[in-house]
Amino acid sequence: MTILNKPFDTQYNTAPFSKLEEGDFLPAFKISIKKAKSEIDDIVNNKELPTFQNTIEALDYSGEELDRISSIFFNLNASETNEQIQKIAQEVSPLLSEFSNDITLNEDLFKRVKSIYDSKSELDLSTEQSTLLDKKYKSFARNGANLPEDKKETLRAIDKELSQLKLKFGEHILAETNAYEMHLTEESALDGLPEGAKEAARQLAESKNKEGWVITLDYPSYIPFMTYANNRELRKQLSTVFGSKGFKDNENDNKDIVLKIANLRFQRAQLLGYKTHAHFVLEERMAETPEKVNNFLNELLEKAKPAAMQEFEKLKGFAKDLDGIEELQKWDSAYYSEKLKQKLFDLDDEQLKPYFQLENVINGAFTVANKLFGLHFNKIDTIDKYHDDVMTYKVVDAEGELVSIFYADFFPRAGKRNGAWMTSFKPQMIKNGENERPHVSIVCNFTKPTKSKPSLLTFNEVTTLFHEFGHALHGMLANTTYPSLSGTSVFWDFVELPSQILENWCYEEETLKLFAKHYETGENIPMELIEKIKASATFNEGMQTLRQLSFGMLDMAWHGVDPSDINDVKSYEKEAFGATQLYPDVPENCMSTAFAHIFQGGYSSGYYSYKWAEVLDADAFEYFKEEGIFNKTVANKFKTYVLSQGGTENPMTLYKKFRGQEPKPEALLRRAGLIK
Repeated sequence: MTILNKPFDTQYNTAPFSKLEEGDFLPAFKISIKKAKSEIDDIVNNKELPTFQNTIEALDYSGEELDRISSIFFNLNASETNEQIQKIAQEVSPLLSEFSNDITLNEDLFKRVKSIYDSKSELDLSTEQSTLLDKKYKSFARNGANLPEDKKETLRAIDKELSQLKLKFGEHILAETNAYEMHLTEESALDGLPEGAKEAARQLAESKNKEGWVITLDYPSYIPFMTYANNRELRKQLSTVFGSKGFKDNENDNKDIVLKIANLRFQRAQLLGYKTHAHFVLEERMAETPEKVNNFLNELLEKAKPAAMQEFEKLKGFAKDLDGIEELQKWDSAYYSEKLKQKLFDLDDEQLKPYFQLENVINGAFTVANKLFGLHFNKIDTIDKYHDDVMTYKVVDAEGELVSIFYADFFPRAGKRNGAWMTSFKPQMIKNGENERPHVSIVCNFTKPTKSKPSLLTFNEVTTLFHEFGHALHGMLANTTYPSLSGTSVFWDFVELPSQILENWCYEEETLKLFAKHYETGENIPMELIEKIKASATFNEGMQTLRQLSFGMLDMAWHGVDPSDINDVKSYEKEAFGATQLYPDVPENCMSTAFAHIFQGGYSSGYYSYKWAEVLDADAFEYFKEEGIFNKTVANKFKTYVLSQGGTENPMTLYKKFRGQEPKPEALLRRAGLIK
């Protein structure tokens, strides 16, 4: 028995990271899988007639130890991985996939679940219990419980292979990101870069015992270079490498993995009686069908494309007038967009960054959460963490009651994947009369402090922090009975509402005055800068919308069809991008081979949900604007009907309880400046 298989003897029952050894995980997984199987056997072998309590409820509370170990392990694999952890992940994933199938393909267990489901109308169930029963029944029916034995075995084999392929896909991307660096020894190569970015590049070189400057594919290094470096040839070099991750015919190539994942998902869907993987996935989404998703994407494309084309022509003309650029390329996009933005709004990130010291922005997010939901964030150093960079907080309500433990991990490092995400180490649930509070984490990759400056964020990083913090609030304020319905366990196209709505506060003077203070002088951000932030909020919005739509359409192109005839990833992708393409294609680049959201994460057939949730968040924020952005009544309704409810009810029902109406897309189009 390992430390992971016993109750944690820690304050607030937090994960004992400093006492964990990598060698603990595999045996811990095997022990907890055995325990979880025994819990399932107890349900199946119960001599009493099946009831909601002894079957559905018991099933939801089963495997608690296994879920906890999985959360800890896979979070470490994302944010503090190494070769040993990756090797364990490859061994463990098929075991977990097999265990999951052991449950959903267990005929005797399904019989008990089905007998309760069939007598549902006679049971006096609460809304939450009714939702849980539906969810449990569907988890069997949608995952092969009604299949004959031979097809069940095929399903097991597919799931096992998929779990390993997804891990391998992610490992390849991390390896490609870590393998590349641009080592510069002439300072002139960095012309145009802000001093902070230069200093960070020098510090990176020093950490690798090199002279000069080092630029990597990590976002805090890559993005400033692509945005500010005057040397077009170096931008091209960096952009081309960035865009070719997983597409180099080397040991980290993902082309075959993409084809295999797409085909296995399709075969799985067909096996279960669905036309495509997208049909299978979308049955459990607000959007419901691939047709609705494609109509939604095409409708937005129709509205956004004319604006995007105008913006692109303007950008091309600007680059030609400024530098004689005859043909605008992808590696020119961020550079000339920034230059044009500076010209039109007299605004650039370097003016803003001194007002966005990381610590102040964190406190700003906390203040917003306090004003809206009455939360207090107290920094504590008495709980374990998996890396020194991680900050830890105890979150309490107005009465001082524990709401959540909160972890925040903000800087890039070799064992951490790129991007930003929210996750949890322990879910919220009400068990044996006790409301167990969640342990929530956000992970980002922001610019590190240098010797002369603290971590100063770009405005884009500020909105990213608020976005992930919105997800965190969804997890922290969860207040449901059952773990599988708690927090962010909602329909995938509803999950981005709490995160995206919180970004809106970053553009409001009332919010910015709370935390946007110059890191040296302490003075508040000047009013004219706030005005410029608001004025520039819709800059190139048509092009940005087109970019998001292109990702959603690529996702649907892979998952809404039979992919068995696709043999060339690049040419298929090029065709999918046809309607949204602005820049010339780069032959060495491929998006699909590094599209971790859909081939590694949980967004397959769901990338459209970012835009779907934008419709929700724009409509919801209009309500706040009408009543006041810190209006307690509106905030309380949002907390009561959205943040605390998790997946206990259909999301449209919850949204209408909050808003009093269905969301209208006009709010998004108004905010984006696409309609007046």
